[in-house]
Amino acid sequence: MAKTTVIVMVDGFDPEYQEHCPTPYLEQIGRQGFMVRGKAMMPTVTNVNNTSLVTASYPVTHGIVSNYWLDRQEGSEVYMESAEFVRAETMFQRATKQGARSLLVSSKDKLRRLLGDGSTFCFSSEQAPKWVSQAVGDPPSIYSLEVNGWIIDAARYVLSKEHYDLVYLTTTDYAMHTYGPEQPESARHLMLLDQAIEKLMETLPDVEILLTADHGMSFKSRMIHLPEVLGQHGISAQAVPIIKDLYTVHHSNLGGCIYVYLDNADLDEALAVLRNTDGIDEALPREEAACRFRLMADRLGDIMVLGSTDVVFGNPEEVTLPVNLRSHGSTYEDDVPIVGYGGSFEGFEFRENRDVGRYVFERVLA
Repeated sequence: MAKTTVIVMVDGFDPEYQEHCPTPYLEQIGRQGFMVRGKAMMPTVTNVNNTSLVTASYPVTHGIVSNYWLDRQEGSEVYMESAEFVRAETMFQRATKQGARSLLVSSKDKLRRLLGDGSTFCFSSEQAPKWVSQAVGDPPSIYSLEVNGWIIDAARYVLSKEHYDLVYLTTTDYAMHTYGPEQPESARHLMLLDQAIEKLMETLPDVEILLTADHGMSFKSRMIHLPEVLGQHGISAQAVPIIKDLYTVHHSNLGGCIYVYLDNADLDEALAVLRNTDGIDEALPREEAACRFRLMADRLGDIMVLGSTDVVFGNPEEVTLPVNLRSHGSTYEDDVPIVGYGGSFEGFEFRENRDVGRYVFERVLA
């Protein structure tokens, strides 16, 4: 590999933030390279989209269809945050086979655990090496505006010490969950990120960069408890949040898409009830959902439910709908930016965030 390839996955970077928040460096490299709007994978949650990018494949191939999963065979619910769940080769594993060095730095430690297998060196802001913290400063809280800039700076320091051919930097979307595009905190967050990326690029002598997002973000004002809706019609079911993870401060485990598991109930009857419920855009049986969104069917519920633009799914006995909640998971958060600079992009089409990974496999690690 002749140059260092840097990939930046900005968690929750809805195109509206680009429109309202100054990011002069990203705008500059977008003009000199390319900047397009593409699509995210469904469901529009972090684990699904990061895995799709690093494997350059759809969820039907890599198997990550949510952040959280009900394993019916084992009878247990688990966080889908371990490399054992990934069924496709990652770019880090491919790089290692080719003798290339790869670096993964994540704000969220869950992505280090999920994606890091095969990388030469990986760490998160939550589990930062002492020698990095001593040089860059202690990592800010995962619930801060500064943490994403820190991981870029930390990567810059590591790269000043030794060469890596492939670099993957993935952030957290706490700022996007908390602040809208027009709020000053969003402008500060993206200014810090923009400046950190510029400093990183200035220190690398021969580099290409690709930046995208895992999903967008929408304001949510209604919560629907699906087991209650179905229960009113005598249908017993369990609803498992796709968005659920350990970072509950972000979203309170409330997202715009959810998997429903029926307790020996009639599928057609359940679908009819859900499809006639206000706030539900679509209710898809497992095989239809798998086909439409290229998902691994044996890891889905019986029904995939998609909410209206302002709707999230949750249990009011477990969580109160936060005021000014911003969240994701549905088709309303599938627009993402894709930016590239410094590479051989001619003739390569970027339509989805997954195509960033495809570029790495087909052009960088070919």
